[in-house]
Amino acid sequence: MATIDVFSYDVPAESDFGYAQAIRSGELIHVSGQLSFDEAGELLHPGDFAAQLDQTHANMDRILDHYGATRKQIVSQTLYLVNLRQNAAATMEANLRYFGDHRPASTVLGIIELALPGQVVEISCVIDTKLPA
Repeated sequence: MATIDVFSYDVPAESDFGYAQAIRSGELIHVSGQLSFDEAGELLHPGDFAAQLDQTHANMDRILDHYGATRKQIVSQTLYLVNLRQNAAATMEANLRYFGDHRPASTVLGIIELALPGQVVEISCVIDTKLPA
């Protein structure tokens, strides 16, 4: 029987909503929407788009580290942004900084609101561990 490799921060939202932060399925890792929260699951930087984006990327890196993966193995990402037009330039700059020369498939959605008051960005992704790190 295969062991399920699930990543959890052990924050209340995981049990409240019944989800995992990430789960390995063969060579793929499916990452739930990451956001700007701390070790206790509290939202950091309410309303501050740039700071939330940086913290969200840092949380994504924690998942990559757990699985021994790198940003170069992210094959797709979906970004959910409040005030898309206002935050488009900052999103593009941060994406280029985060990925460098790597170019994953990407979808950006402008939305009215996210789950937490003051939350303005959320990013989910898929990682392929067969790709070179």
